[in-house]
Amino acid sequence: MLSKRTSAAVSILIAIIAGALVLSTIGVSDSSRPISLLIGASLGFAFERGRFCFFCLFRDATESRHTRPLLSVVTAIAVGAIGYAVMFGLYLPNSKGEGLPPGAHIAPVSFPLIFGAAAFGLGMVLSGACVSGHLYRIGQGYLRAIPALVGCLVGFGLGFFTWNKLFLEQVSESPVLWLPRWLGYSGSLALVLFVLAVVAIFLLKVNRQPVDESVQQATPSQKVSDQIIDTLFIRRWSPVATGTIVGLIGVVAYIRTTPLGVTSQLSSISRSVLDSRGLLPEVLHGIDMMRGCVATVTSTVTNNGWLVIGFVAASLAAAIGGGRFKVQIPTLGNSATALLGGVLLGWGSLTALGCTVGVLLSGTQAFAVSGFVFLIVVYAVVTLGVKLKLHRLFGA
Repeated sequence: MLSKRTSAAVSILIAIIAGALVLSTIGVSDSSRPISLLIGASLGFAFERGRFCFFCLFRDATESRHTRPLLSVVTAIAVGAIGYAVMFGLYLPNSKGEGLPPGAHIAPVSFPLIFGAAAFGLGMVLSGACVSGHLYRIGQGYLRAIPALVGCLVGFGLGFFTWNKLFLEQVSESPVLWLPRWLGYSGSLALVLFVLAVVAIFLLKVNRQPVDESVQQATPSQKVSDQIIDTLFIRRWSPVATGTIVGLIGVVAYIRTTPLGVTSQLSSISRSVLDSRGLLPEVLHGIDMMRGCVATVTSTVTNNGWLVIGFVAASLAAAIGGGRFKVQIPTLGNSATALLGGVLLGWGSLTALGCTVGVLLSGTQAFAVSGFVFLIVVYAVVTLGVKLKLHRLFGA
């Protein structure tokens, strides 16, 4: 018989599926809302079960030399890159022409990208997570995420006011660097996998983390039903398993809707509110033509919004099912740092056209140099911030 917490978790997951079925009967027949909800739910469940929090992974690698968990990021990029290479070959057989694969997050490599990544990394340190991390930790009852996300909305708004100057002086003249344009799909994939293999070997070599018993297999003496519950909700997923699942979800998202990203709906809310009050610049040059998690003016829940809803709901289900849900009330001090960090997260992701999911993950999987630049800058800033103990301000 299912425990109360398992029953509650299963009920939430059933409600998500039911919601997707309802969405499929409402509106236009080709709407991607149901699949966006389910993709978001799959991603949120995987993030919570595998502790796929970029800041937590970067912080632990710096503070404690616990580098093995970073294999989840390495694996997600590798699996996604393989899937993207196959899809790109179908969508754009000639990679060396002027075109780019439809919808892929391949952005200009510019100083604003570096500035945005640096601001985003500092925002991660101060607030305690990236945007996706805050979203899935809400499902765990981590209420400090709320001021951080409010700060994100403010940061997006500030980003709209600085966008025109940055775009006209820097972004519009910056090159869009895409590896397959020079190396082809096979060469790009080979290069990325080689670099990732070297990184994985290095992470295993310097790792000081003992084997985590929570990721071991269930014992043979358990009932099959108990083993399933154990695997789904309780035992921590291994980094490689988590990364594989996240990478596959990224490929499915690209095929069925758009590349993964979690900031488009949030930034659209900020843009729509400012626009309705006549506070935005009269023209936002080029922003609607850029690739990435781009904000639009809308009064409805977008596909990305449904993805975020599924993401939070499924992370709640996973946390409840595994007994990890616990309401954590923030203090005044760490709420302030979360708010400030959120502002930096919002401005950084608006300026860089995405976050650790939209730029770092989807970008690197698509062989965009912008994704690798974002990854390097964010990791460097987080490492520096952790060494300076900025993440511990006001007891955060």
